[in-house]
Amino acid sequence: MTGSSRPVRWGLAAKLFTTLVLLGAIAVLVTGVLGYFRARDALEKAVFDQLTAARQTKTRQVEDYFRKIDAELRFLASSKMVVDATREFRIAVDQLDRAGTSPELRRKVGNWYAENFIPGIARVLGKEPALADYLPVGAAPYYLQYHYIVTNPNPKDRRKLIDDPGDGSSYSSLHAVYHPLMRAAAATFGFFDLMVADPKSGRLIYTVEKEVDFTTSLQAGPYRSANVAAAFARCAVPLDRSAMCLEDFAPYAPSRGAPTAFIAAPVIDRGVVIGVLIAQLSNEEIDHVVTGGRRWRQEGFGATGETYLVGPEYLVRSGPRAFYENRETYFADLKSVGAPEEEIAAIRSYGTPVLHQRIDTKATQAALAGVEGMGEIVGYRGVPTLASWGPLVIPGVKWALVAKIDSAEAFAPIAALRQNLLVVGGLVLLVVAATAAWLSRALLGPLRELTSGVRRFAAGDYEASVPVRTQDEIGQLCSAFNGMVEDLRQKNAVIENKNRENEQLLLNVLPAPIANRLRGGEEAIADGFAEVTVAFADLVGFTELTSEMPPGDVVTLLNKLFTRFDAAAHDLGIEKIKTVGDAYMAVCGMPEPVADHAERMVRMAIRMVHIAREHGMEHNAPMKLRIGINTGPVVAGVIGTSKYIYDLWGDTVNLASRMESGGIPDTIQVTRSVYEKLKGQFAFEPRGAIEVKGKGKVEAWLLRL
Repeated sequence: MTGSSRPVRWGLAAKLFTTLVLLGAIAVLVTGVLGYFRARDALEKAVFDQLTAARQTKTRQVEDYFRKIDAELRFLASSKMVVDATREFRIAVDQLDRAGTSPELRRKVGNWYAENFIPGIARVLGKEPALADYLPVGAAPYYLQYHYIVTNPNPKDRRKLIDDPGDGSSYSSLHAVYHPLMRAAAATFGFFDLMVADPKSGRLIYTVEKEVDFTTSLQAGPYRSANVAAAFARCAVPLDRSAMCLEDFAPYAPSRGAPTAFIAAPVIDRGVVIGVLIAQLSNEEIDHVVTGGRRWRQEGFGATGETYLVGPEYLVRSGPRAFYENRETYFADLKSVGAPEEEIAAIRSYGTPVLHQRIDTKATQAALAGVEGMGEIVGYRGVPTLASWGPLVIPGVKWALVAKIDSAEAFAPIAALRQNLLVVGGLVLLVVAATAAWLSRALLGPLRELTSGVRRFAAGDYEASVPVRTQDEIGQLCSAFNGMVEDLRQKNAVIENKNRENEQLLLNVLPAPIANRLRGGEEAIADGFAEVTVAFADLVGFTELTSEMPPGDVVTLLNKLFTRFDAAAHDLGIEKIKTVGDAYMAVCGMPEPVADHAERMVRMAIRMVHIAREHGMEHNAPMKLRIGINTGPVVAGVIGTSKYIYDLWGDTVNLASRMESGGIPDTIQVTRSVYEKLKGQFAFEPRGAIEVKGKGKVEAWLLRL
């Protein structure tokens, strides 16, 4: 029938229903992705919490270990046994010194050193040492080393079993009484060796192990530079009895170059230090504490987790897990990350990575700087690692402890979850694809074209338009879209141009953080900075130099010079504040604080002097700079509303300006505060006190270039 319309097969309700189904599928996908990332974050947090708890536990264990052995050593040093033994051993050694020794005995001791000790120490040192450098000095050392080392019937590792060599000396009589007690004390407390040193001569008048350091002098003998001598020196003089005389691990020649630490305690009799009791510590005890007896899996570290100690030079104080579990893989990993061949050779030669393997990572750097933290880093094996790090508080040493696990192992459950989500997501995508195919057939062509135009516009195609094919609601929507796109394109172009202009102008006037604060709505911006470094630079004689130059040439010359200054400042992280005529003012340490602001500013000043010289030669106009630098607190803020300026105030700024105005051309003049920070890095020349307006006499230093 004319005028009748065919019934709509797919109305808006059906289309809306289909669209909602599609959106539901997308929502499932989004939910799955969000769930994945939330699960990953939750697992990461749990792993970091576990690593931090393990690190803190190990830290307490190591710290408690040293507090315990310090207390045990002090208790032992104050015991009547040790006090009596020290007093009597000193007398017996003095008697042997006065008695003298025969040339034949000295010759036998020398032969023993040449045959048994020198070859071993040569392997440790990597060269053949002089025999005379290691021979005993004095009658008593020759006598005692002969009877307790040279003629000792026990092998080297069991020399301590001899109680009385049968020489009939008073020393040996004392040794037969005290040695079993001292040997038992060393074994009870877990000390590798116990030594007693005479504070007067520095000699080790008694040791349990009877290594070649026995009876040598820690003041003038062959081991005077070893860490045992340092521990002895700290406790040989009256000091705070609560202070810990601990020396860090270092290779110790008498122990075949093994990593050895020493802890000492004074032996005090009636208020007088009559001796120093020294305990030799093997790294095996520390390694046992840190590695948990190498029971990593039982302690919850999985297949790749571990804790390890590093010292101030980034050398390990405990063995990494891979060294104990699979050495070939361990050495292969070291090679793959570029470890030096000599480092790998030393580990193989000594049979331990302690004091040989270097672990310099973000974690060890932060921990040795005294900062606790956690995060994902590249570990010493060159693989992504989750780590928790922090320093240890042990007087006498600077150590850091790191707990870590490979990221791949930590996130293994997430990998399984990801796989499951991919399967579910694939099924959802099939449903969505089928729905989209059906929808593309069901919707009218103009709607698809409109959708395509919207997508192009959303992707940044501001020239997008769609043809208007019908006069119905869809056609009207297409027309409205075309009009909207045209209008937005024009307005967006204007806005973008204005924004770029405003942004560039604002950044040319203000530092980026300050500009961001202004854009954020702050009106009165004023900040105090506890310590920054301010520099003023001025071209000497610039007015006379350019008096006959055309104004345009003067501006060009100065602009090119300051542009090069600006580039140097950008490279060093320095903020230019302003230029006034031929003067240039800059600051480092604000608005973003940096720890080495003084060093950066001095390096900036050095560059400026060289830039000025080079610029002058290029333009046949000799240029010399006076530069003044000062460090201290300042106040900074934005002045003005129509013409912004970011400026500094304070005595620090004024004194920096005076350093410049009272300086010498082609030099950098600094105040005491700058000199004290950098005197170890730059060769400053004291200028003495100079007259400063409003300050009187002020000390100044020059850096000549």
